[in-house]
Amino acid sequence: MNSKTFVVIKDALDLIKENSKEKFDASIEVHLKLGIDPKKGEQQVRGSVSLPHGTGKDIKVAIFTQDIAGVKKEVDGIDGILVCGEDFISEIKKTSKLNFDVAVSTPDMMPKLAQIAKILGPRGIMPSPKSGTVTSNVSKVAKELQAGKITFKNDDTANLHTIIGKKSFDTVKLVENFEALLSEINRIKPTGARGTYLKGAFVSSTMGKSIAVSI
Repeated sequence: MNSKTFVVIKDALDLIKENSKEKFDASIEVHLKLGIDPKKGEQQVRGSVSLPHGTGKDIKVAIFTQDIAGVKKEVDGIDGILVCGEDFISEIKKTSKLNFDVAVSTPDMMPKLAQIAKILGPRGIMPSPKSGTVTSNVSKVAKELQAGKITFKNDDTANLHTIIGKKSFDTVKLVENFEALLSEINRIKPTGARGTYLKGAFVSSTMGKSIAVSI
């Protein structure tokens, strides 16, 4: 993230795709520098957005609920969705091992999830009402996440990192995903943020160099 030349997002994505040396279908990453104070809780930028063209990534979702049997019926036959209860929380607490990418929880399970908050939190997957991952309709949200809805949260240095698709995506689709992300980031701007809110945006492939883009 050290480029000083700002490039239009479409051109930046075309450059990334043309110069990518990965021999696999790399993810396209977005890195945003935010004008917030990450030490202040009210200035945290955390949310979710449904990308119009999805991410191209297979997402494994863990649903934490007390109604295991009922939720299993609602997601029956869908690969990549785990329906979990207190036993799974105890297992994570013992091993610190996670076999999912994002977690969704019913409100009544949140006090129990507090036991593993220090494991889920640093990895950005602790369920939160702000990101829409604490809900009574966990099966609906889990399906949306698998269809391309992403969650995001700034880190301790006021940067935010997420993916918007794959290298194989048509550039127009990647641009539309990028614009959907920026629109949501702007919509949830913390009221306490002062000065320039979006201070910088960079895109890159998984192992490629980043390009600074104009926003």
